Amino acid sequence: MVFLTSFIESIQLPKKKSIFKLNRIGMDAVVIYMFILLAIVSLPNLINQLRVGSELSEKIGSFFYLIYFFIFHYLVVVVLVFIVISIIAYLATKLTQMSGRKLHYSILWKMVAFSTTLPFLLYTILAFFYNLNDNFLWLSFFYTFLLLYKIITTYPKRKK
Repeated sequence: MVFLTSFIESIQLPKKKSIFKLNRIGMDAVVIYMFILLAIVSLPNLINQLRVGSELSEKIGSFFYLIYFFIFHYLVVVVLVFIVISIIAYLATKLTQMSGRKLHYSILWKMVAFSTTLPFLLYTILAFFYNLNDNFLWLSFFYTFLLLYKIITTYPKRKK
């Protein structure tokens, strides 16, 4: 239930109500949500590779090909996305300091993770119909950074 709530609220970002609802979700649920979201993002690539019937999948069989795909595609994507989310959250901490807001790294990390939902879903839908380059995902992080700026400015400034 928490994942469905997270999904619905993350689509509604940067509404103030959604921001504060998503902040109440625990970090463990956010990480699992990202694993699920990245599995959905990887589906078009998996289906495309299985459909093409590559030499590798014929040699090693479908089950072992799924394991191969998990190790050499999904895990690499997860690691890269988590690194980029962490870098964006770190940059956002500097932005919050400059803007005089009081936000911690963990809150910013969650907001970055949730703000990637819409671009990742758009990528997934488009990847089923068009052969997209993974550079589209990098553009999604630019969108995420802009959305994060709106989220940061939603919070009140520090009292002096």
